[in-house]
Amino acid sequence: MRDFHLAGRSTVHAMNGMVATSHPLASLTAIDTLRAGGNAVDAALAAAFVLGLAEPQMTGIGGDCFVLLKPAGTEDVIGLNGSGRAPAGLSAERLRAEGHATMPLHGVLPVTLPGAIDAFCRLHTDHGSQPLDQILAPAIAYAEAGIPVAPRTAFDWADDLPVLQGRAREIFSFSGAAPRAGQLYRNPLQAEVLRRIAREGRKGFYEGEVAEDMIASLRALGGCHTLDDLAATACNYTTPISGNYNGLELLEHPPNGQGATAILMLNILKRFDIAKLSPHSAQRAHLEAEAAKLAYDARNRFIADPAQRLDHMLSAETADRLAALIDPDYAMANAAPLTEAVHKDTVYLTVVDRDRMAISLIYSIFWGFGSGLASDKFGINFQNRGAGFTLQQGHPNEAAGGKRPMHTIIPGMIRQNGRVTMPFGVMGGAYQPAGHAHFVSNLADFGMDPQEAIDAPRSFAGSEGLEVERGYTDEARRALAAMGHAVTIPGTPLGGAQAILIGEDGGLTGASDPRKDGCALGY
Repeated sequence: MRDFHLAGRSTVHAMNGMVATSHPLASLTAIDTLRAGGNAVDAALAAAFVLGLAEPQMTGIGGDCFVLLKPAGTEDVIGLNGSGRAPAGLSAERLRAEGHATMPLHGVLPVTLPGAIDAFCRLHTDHGSQPLDQILAPAIAYAEAGIPVAPRTAFDWADDLPVLQGRAREIFSFSGAAPRAGQLYRNPLQAEVLRRIAREGRKGFYEGEVAEDMIASLRALGGCHTLDDLAATACNYTTPISGNYNGLELLEHPPNGQGATAILMLNILKRFDIAKLSPHSAQRAHLEAEAAKLAYDARNRFIADPAQRLDHMLSAETADRLAALIDPDYAMANAAPLTEAVHKDTVYLTVVDRDRMAISLIYSIFWGFGSGLASDKFGINFQNRGAGFTLQQGHPNEAAGGKRPMHTIIPGMIRQNGRVTMPFGVMGGAYQPAGHAHFVSNLADFGMDPQEAIDAPRSFAGSEGLEVERGYTDEARRALAAMGHAVTIPGTPLGGAQAILIGEDGGLTGASDPRKDGCALGY
């Protein structure tokens, strides 16, 4: 139990339904949808569309999504891959010939086709219950009337503003400046796109005037994208992968997402007695950092579209060999340079309804404001997910036309004794697998409730050394530095998280990360 003298959050408890998102108005939208008779899918989609307006620097209809879904009446979990592909004309060989050593981060070259809307429409058709126009109505209303900018969103918006170019700068800035907290953000152009999706479903986005606007804009910017590329965009159902850690089964979406990295990291950590350590100690942070270095190196070698040697990556023998490389008293160098720079731009939400359908949904445009570009007529912000490719010749994740890049966004679920007990997610770009592992360990090793597990301080062995949040003591940071870590305090906190615990008694317990603007709500 937390010390009520100190700042913090209580868990949220309800019986009929629970939501947790990174923005209060998105959470309220989801609750309103449940109370109006919608199910968890309806509520999640309604919230996701609102988040595209509430946090446009993080996500939007030009981005991708991944989903884990537990339908009502079963403990089975299905995955849905809503990530888009590179245009058919993309060529790593041509980019290398033009002098590129790595995929550019911004501009038209890393723009992949948006996959989220196709996935949202498929999810609605297969598992939703309310009409699509009813689900989209709240987002359309906010796009027209405006939605207040929340404090963390305003902070991130100002940080990400310099990437915006041309039409995107006109639409996503306030006369060239970032908004203040509380200032209304309106996007009537997006309201029109959402109305077309509400009327026509997938066709309203991937065909007709909206599609022509996206492709004409990309080609005018020098892209090789075509209407055929856009029309071919299609999500697909998947079978989740899983691993066990101290009594909890962690379910992750299979590649091209990086969820296998979290499973491998926990497999490595199982070889150490984490539970005997203090949860916020330098020793625990050190072991997590070393496990992350090794697991992320495997990620960079094997996770691609399609997956390469995934059984090897998740085998007990691999975890044994990697754990044996860890010195409990001293830091190793990164096993190999990470293929992507650190970014923290994603939204995650989860909903559980009265019938205990549970959804874990993550939705992103990759970096802040994605590519920094937008379509001319409707202002659709293009993602830069192609920056997740490598240009290394022969690498499994080498850029190629029609291929999905290695993806950072990963929804999670926990199952215990055959029963799904918690949909959850940890935002934060490259940090996400380490965040999943840290969260699961907080639950399994230290008996934390979901809010405590989210609130707990985080560290991450990334490309800029060992980032250690201010929640750790100065003594812990000094001890980590003495072990050889290049310790820094990150300028922004590491990610954000949401979770819902489904109790054996039927109760629901929601938790939401104070590092973001959001909240958990139930009824």
